[in-house]
Amino acid sequence: MDIARLKLFVDVAKRQSFAAVARDHDQDPSTISRTIASLETELGIRLFQRTTRNMTLTEAGEIYLNRMETLIEYMDNALEEARSVSARPTGSMRITATVGFGQLCLAPLLPRLRQEFPDLRFELHLTDSQIDLISNRIDLAVRLGSRIDGDVIATKLFNTRYIICASPQYLKTHEHIRQPIDVVKHRCLLYRTPSVSNTWVARNASGRETVMPVDGDIVISSVLALLQCARDGLGPSLFPEWLVKSDIASGKLVNVLPDHEIEGGHAQSAAWLVYPSKRYLPYKVRAMVDFLKKTFVGDWSLA
Repeated sequence: MDIARLKLFVDVAKRQSFAAVARDHDQDPSTISRTIASLETELGIRLFQRTTRNMTLTEAGEIYLNRMETLIEYMDNALEEARSVSARPTGSMRITATVGFGQLCLAPLLPRLRQEFPDLRFELHLTDSQIDLISNRIDLAVRLGSRIDGDVIATKLFNTRYIICASPQYLKTHEHIRQPIDVVKHRCLLYRTPSVSNTWVARNASGRETVMPVDGDIVISSVLALLQCARDGLGPSLFPEWLVKSDIASGKLVNVLPDHEIEGGHAQSAAWLVYPSKRYLPYKVRAMVDFLKKTFVGDWSLA
């Protein structure tokens, strides 16, 4: 039986839409429909229950899907393992990450990735929403959080430190920030997300904590827009170090409390590499995980 047709069946079962699968494969929906119909004819069973508004798997389709997913996984991994002996990773590598992390941390790596993996086609899906890895055919995700839940495999890429930054121009024209409590006197730039608290906590080398209940008149849901506002001198804000590392090195921003560790109620305390739970890890994903871990630990010293 044609393995490509079986994979198409699995895609349709996951997406529950001929049109969606057709877009994924750059084909006409009628072609996808005919392929599934021919598979049903060959098997002698109805795999999908179709109506004008939706389509769902039949009981027989559910049973067939469960068996075929396992079979396809075994076949794909057998091919991957055979190729890994003498060949380089091939095919498409679909990676998802937040817009900020993708733009500042992943996109600059594309020249090196193209050189390291010349036979791979890279697709970056950048979104601040946590999309489903299976239905979106994602090979690898970079997610930020204290832990990763769900039926996935996760490995830590690096721990995340947070720092309070402001532009040199802002600091020249506003009250000095010499100690944590001084931050409260400023109109801070605030990040709007459910996982972030507007109570920041500074901890010095001896472990003493200072609570800073901050407030401000600019609240933004985009971390990149917030970063630009800080560069433009609109106030201090709390950022992950990976986001502002280059700005601090170039002098565009200043770490106003360099002798303190900062917490801000953030759930994003680490960056994780996440991939769908499978019995075997595809060779291309394993190679990409190794590359990213070496890159960020070696070059960034954040772990």
